[in-house]
Parts: sequence; C-alpha cells; structure tokens
Amino acid sequence: MTEPASILEVRGLSKRYLGLTAVDNLSFEVEAGAVVGMIGPNGSGKSTTIDCISGFQPADGGQWFLDGHEMTGLPPHRIARAGLTRTFQAVRAYDELTLLENLCVAVQENDGVGWLQALGRGSRLRRSEAAAEVRGRDLLATVGLADYTDAPAAILSYGQRKLLTIAASMMARPKLVVLDEPVAGVNPTMIRHIEQVIHKLNAEGVTLVLIEHNIDFIMSLCRRVIVLESGCKIADGPPGLIRSDPHVIAAYLGQTRAAELDQRRV
Repeated sequence: MTEPASILEVRGLSKRYLGLTAVDNLSFEVEAGAVVGMIGPNGSGKSTTIDCISGFQPADGGQWFLDGHEMTGLPPHRIARAGLTRTFQAVRAYDELTLLENLCVAVQENDGVGWLQALGRGSRLRRSEAAAEVRGRDLLATVGLADYTDAPAAILSYGQRKLLTIAASMMARPKLVVLDEPVAGVNPTMIRHIEQVIHKLNAEGVTLVLIEHNIDFIMSLCRRVIVLESGCKIADGPPGLIRSDPHVIAAYLGQTRAAELDQRRV
C-alpha cells in the first residue's frame, strides 16, 4: 500500500537564543490528512518550532516545505496564503466586534484583494466580503458558535474563545493547521467538544498538528505523536509506543523518578 504523501517536511531546523539552543537540528514530516501530536516538557522547543515554520520567528538553520514548496524564511502572511495557518497559546479576539466580524478580519490578509480595489470597493472586494461571510457562518456552525454569530466576542467564555480562534484559523481554507495548546485551561466538557470539532475538520480533509500538554487528549486524537526534549526529537510513533518509551518517561518524570518506577515494576 502506498504511504500518504507528506504535506509538511522539516529538515534540520535550528533556533538559538544567545547561548541557548531552543531547537537543535530537528527534522520531521507530517502526512497529508493526518492529525499529529507534538508533545514534550516545558522548554522542549515545541512552540519555538511552530513559530519558526509559521514565520513568526527567524530560524538559524534548516529548511521546511509545505506541499512541496519551500517556505524557509517567508513572512507569516505568505506562509498563511500558501496554506499553513496556526493558533496561539494566548487567545486573541476583537471583543468589540461580532464573532462573524472577527472571522472576516482573519481572512482579509488572504483574500488577494489589493489596496486599490479595497479603496474603490470594486466588485472583486464585494465578492470577497460576501464569500467571507458565508465561510464565517459555516465555520461558526462547525465549531458550535452559530447562536453567537452576531454577538460581540466579549461575551464568550474562555473555552468559546478557543473555538473562535480555531474557526479563524480555518477561514482561508488552509491545507495544514497548527493548534497551539487548544485545550489548555478549559473544562472537561469543552475538551470533549473541541475534540469533536477537530474530528470534523479532519474529516473535511484538513491536516492538523496539535501541540498540547494534555497527554490524554493527544493520545486519544492522534495516530502519531512526536516527542521533543531540549529541542531534539526523542520519539516519533503511535501513541501505544510513545506511552511506553523509556526516553519519553524519563523526559517527563526525570531520570531518578523513572528509575524508581522501573524498580517498582520488577
């Protein structure tokens, strides 16, 4: 059977801050149509990796490709237009705007309408705005926020804001979406709802990379998990193998604690 093609390929990514190496010669691939988890203890380089490949931080080395096209060194808006979007750990929303208006703002940098057309409010701009509204309403229904379409974002709970940011990341019809801590700080009911939303998006053909500290959430959603420690990849495989990998156990518990657990198993 032919293996799925890689939609994202990262080769030798490195990022340093003065004397600290945050990401060290990291390479990995993400298959088209997959939901891949990326985990690791605090300071392991997860968010720095995503900041680099999405253009929000310059890398010190390496290359990365989206659907066969090199993205190395491109600014965030060009990477987003190419098909890679992301959310952030800090939830961002314009409280004074409605949910639909928030989504329309999110798509403006990716609609291809130039400043001259916007100034003259030409037919292309009007078509783009109409399409954005249709897309926004569909996505609000997908994430379960349709009842709040015309309400200001200020009324949303923290978990609902997470849903809004997921919808915003989908506005430009991306090929790959990176969700950075999508369930951090939300209650168990909302975690289950976000899990269902991710299933829906993936069923529609979207490839997703999930960065998360909630290990149970990652293990239940992802068929493949990448584990980082100190900027290096220490494991990559299905959840069952990751859970039992001694390097992963040591990374999360520390060598001493892991050794104690091993003694108890004997």
